[in-house]
Amino acid sequence: MTKPALTLYLAAPRGFCAGVDRAIKIVEMALQKWGAPVYVRHEIVHNKFVVDSLRDQGAVFVEELDQCPDDRPVIFSAHGVPKAVPAAAAKREMIYVDATCPLVSKVHIEAERHNRNGLQMIMIGHEGHPETVGTMGQLPEGEVLLVETVEDVATVQVRDPDKLAFVTQTTLSVDDTIDIVAALKARFPAIVGPHKEDICYATTNRQEAVKAIAGKCDALLVVGAPNSSNSKRLVEVASREGCQYAQLVQRATDIDWRALEGIKTLGITAGASAPEVLINEVIDAFRDRFDTTVEQVTTAEENVEFKVPRVLREPA
Repeated sequence: MTKPALTLYLAAPRGFCAGVDRAIKIVEMALQKWGAPVYVRHEIVHNKFVVDSLRDQGAVFVEELDQCPDDRPVIFSAHGVPKAVPAAAAKREMIYVDATCPLVSKVHIEAERHNRNGLQMIMIGHEGHPETVGTMGQLPEGEVLLVETVEDVATVQVRDPDKLAFVTQTTLSVDDTIDIVAALKARFPAIVGPHKEDICYATTNRQEAVKAIAGKCDALLVVGAPNSSNSKRLVEVASREGCQYAQLVQRATDIDWRALEGIKTLGITAGASAPEVLINEVIDAFRDRFDTTVEQVTTAEENVEFKVPRVLREPA
């Protein structure tokens, strides 16, 4: 029986970004330096496959610092942590390594600078997301107010409308934040923003690549985890760009084949914490069922690399 023909558009850039790459490397280097177990507060990155493979190497994932013993190293996730966490680790004289993505750290530094200048912060982000919790936790209670939507901007209660600044979660959709920033500037004309939007280059690049293919795809799959903010934004971008069927899948076993019956064109991309091995697994699943032609669509080249902390580069 002949397989139906399928043109598969593979978005590039896709998958791992420099911050995720660095965070995973930090856990692996910590295991090499100190041996197992090494504790990690929260998932190092939002991907079950990555977390499980690090767990197999001896990483122990916990929710809070009080679940870690004093005598083993602990790593803080790429999303960043409130200031109170490293302070508590230092008080207990623990070895700790901060794997916060440097682009998230940049937002933390920005928030602190504005605070020193007497400005109250407004953060555009998702409530409860580890990055939002970490950024808001850089400053005392009440100094960072969260807005998630344009509607929130209308009701947010500020201390002084003339002394405000805003920052954004790095993994949001560029299109969504434009509207929220416009609403903030309309309501608070004196509000100070970052020189460049805080949304990271990798998030922006992956969204632009999806925009380039979504319009010509009958369906588009985003390989990523359901708790990955940047992966969920890619699904939204694809839908907004006119793709009739855009779905998030963790791996090939999650594909809903019935929903894809009769497709002629398919887009595939992956969130910033999804490894290439899972992307290839999805492509292979389509090759099994379709006569597949793969066409990579590249909208940007990425050559960013972040150094790991010095403590891991020094001998034990």
